[in-house]
Amino acid sequence: MDYILYMLIFFIGTLFGSFFSLAVYRIPIKQDILHTRSYCPKCNHRLSFLDMIPILSYTFLGGKCRYCKEKIRPRYILLEILSGVVFVLFALSIKTSLLTINGQLLTYLIIGLLYISTLFIIGGIDKEKIKIEKPVLLFGFICVAIYMIYLYIVENDTSIYRYVIYLILSCILLLFSVTYLRKKGKDSYTIDILILCMLIVLYTYELVCIYTIIVTLLAISIQLLIYKLHIKKSKIVKKIKIDSAKIPIGFYMCVSNIIILIITNFAIFYK
Repeated sequence: MDYILYMLIFFIGTLFGSFFSLAVYRIPIKQDILHTRSYCPKCNHRLSFLDMIPILSYTFLGGKCRYCKEKIRPRYILLEILSGVVFVLFALSIKTSLLTINGQLLTYLIIGLLYISTLFIIGGIDKEKIKIEKPVLLFGFICVAIYMIYLYIVENDTSIYRYVIYLILSCILLLFSVTYLRKKGKDSYTIDILILCMLIVLYTYELVCIYTIIVTLLAISIQLLIYKLHIKKSKIVKKIKIDSAKIPIGFYMCVSNIIILIITNFAIFYK
């Protein structure tokens, strides 16, 4: 029966992966992601249900739009598969089983998948735009706040008091970024990264956040090394070097945190 459960979780993950692609494309250009029907970005034709079945639609259509025959980027199907795999790994990491599942585990599973979904969208947008979208951050904080309330009321967990400080600091930074920096027309990317760190601390606690930062710094160092080798080999002019040197820190943080979170869960639940 657990095989059926994990197949269902994988399918749900692919559905979320399809939504991630939509959200990453639409949120930066301020398009509605909930009510507006999906459409082909090339010919603007509205997609039918058969055009939006995760993995299968892309496969049977040969990676092309049914209407304009334009090629669809492979990243869409890759993201759907990756999302399904990550959802299954997270469920496995907390020993999800139909025989042992209870209210506490189910709540952690649901909030965890929503948290991971938040990181997927934040990381996807940051990789494309070098920008942390505040509405997505806000959604993540709402999910974490709901989980904290659940822990306090249902599980009688009083240890969450210290995390209220992180939540208050996050609200202050968010207001500062939205009001003062936006009014002054200044770049708030650094502040947004700090807010993302607060979100990571609130859900995964301090130790996992520290590991996340370490892995992020290592990943960025490797990218910079590869980039410098590429620059030296291709002899790109200095101006292009500067423009291309922007690193999507949020993307690396999101990917690192998802990996560290799953590894940590395996270590805790299977000890």
